[in-house]
Amino acid sequence: MRLIRGLYNLPAAQGRVLSIGNFDGVHLGHRALLSRLVAWARAQGWLATVLLFEPQPLEFFRADQAPARLMRWHDKFEAMRAMGVDEVLVLRFDAAMRALSADAFVSQVLQRVACKGLIVGDDFRFGCDRQGDFAFLQAAGVRAGFTVQDSATIQVQGERVSSTRLREALAQADFARVRAYLGHDFCISGRVTRGDQLGRQLGFPTANIELRRQVLPLSGVYVVRAALAAEPRWQGVANIGARPTVAGLQPRLEVHLLDFQGDLYGRRLRVSFLAKLRDERKFAGLPQLVEAIGRDVEQAREYFSNCAAAAPDENV
Repeated sequence: MRLIRGLYNLPAAQGRVLSIGNFDGVHLGHRALLSRLVAWARAQGWLATVLLFEPQPLEFFRADQAPARLMRWHDKFEAMRAMGVDEVLVLRFDAAMRALSADAFVSQVLQRVACKGLIVGDDFRFGCDRQGDFAFLQAAGVRAGFTVQDSATIQVQGERVSSTRLREALAQADFARVRAYLGHDFCISGRVTRGDQLGRQLGFPTANIELRRQVLPLSGVYVVRAALAAEPRWQGVANIGARPTVAGLQPRLEVHLLDFQGDLYGRRLRVSFLAKLRDERKFAGLPQLVEAIGRDVEQAREYFSNCAAAAPDENV
């Protein structure tokens, strides 16, 4: 799969089937759309292309109110690769892009990418002041030579699957609903970096993953599984947040792997969130923090023990 930044880097093609959106979380609704996108492209001999904007439009218009991203860029890219997408085209959303009329977007973007097919939601809006809608696209497609299809709504337990509902389920620590929306556990991956070694000094060494965004989809202490590519999964406890007891400034994911010994520095760790233990809080001092972490570890061991008792044949 190719990552293309900017229209000027776009290679020539006979045709592309395109979808436009944030694809935040790549949940079951996104996966259904991407499956249709790839199948349509393969049937016609075209390229299956996803168009993303950076920053996301809401981050451009209301940066201080934009919702937390559900997925890191690497994870999103890999999820689309696994679905069979051929290209991810990233365009910068800036004042010039915001000013494009709906007509200009069709001529300067869709026609320029050799769009032959387009899949979007029937509530899709685009162009300056959201001038363009689904009906506009259909009419433009007749003139410009591309076909427009609407994306099917995917429901779980009578609810439409969406990134908004996924955020709500994460905020409520409803991981059963999270798994239902995603089709798998909610995960964050990243390279393990060297921290301040405080966890090791406290008796609970951690694998640290820096999180560049200030607004996170999760905050607190969680029961997790962690894995490296092609290696067994480890049980663990993770803290995600700003670490107020030690005056942390940069959000970080810290994972204590139960009964693990080894060096993970520089390796990409994939962390799956299973259950919430507690909110992040500021303790009076390090002794109180150590005591709390000890309780977290015991609760995590109990969680996995209960899982093993309920499903003894499964790898927990």
